[in-house]
Amino acid sequence: MGASSERWADLALHPVRIRILTAVSGTRRTASDLAGLLPDVPQATLYRHIATLAGAGMLEVVAERKVGGATERVYSVPEGGVTPTAEGLASATPQEHARYFTAFVGSLLSEFNRYLARESIDLVADGVGYQQVALNLDDTEFARFAQGFAELVQPLLANEPGGGRTPRLLATILLPLTEG
Repeated sequence: MGASSERWADLALHPVRIRILTAVSGTRRTASDLAGLLPDVPQATLYRHIATLAGAGMLEVVAERKVGGATERVYSVPEGGVTPTAEGLASATPQEHARYFTAFVGSLLSEFNRYLARESIDLVADGVGYQQVALNLDDTEFARFAQGFAELVQPLLANEPGGGRTPRLLATILLPLTEG
């Protein structure tokens, strides 16, 4: 996406928009599909955020079909996703990065709280986990790790929904720790 980092942040870093983008990522969804996936979001609010994301090019209409007397649009995340460009990230200020990270962590908290609000939860059976580990790696080891991780995850990103698959959120954070 070619938007400036500030414009990208204004558009994407809204809790409802993050949820919409997450729900559409890797698949195609109609507004009705999204309403079913996000039942706590009022319909008018949902439609307004979908329109905002589509108008900004963060969602694209990939199909239209007649349903009754209305036209139903099918949305997808555009090729290349909706993250800021490498240039946008490189030029972002520390305050902008703090906003991005806050939104990222906020979306994780929101998803985890939605999980905890289920009628029945079983962290082990559901495959839920969270942990922090420090990896002591030189630059070559780190590059090898990053490449291996990408090779492991890349084929899984092509999996379509359905067929007994459960959507699972994978979030990663890599940053150097201060020694001492």
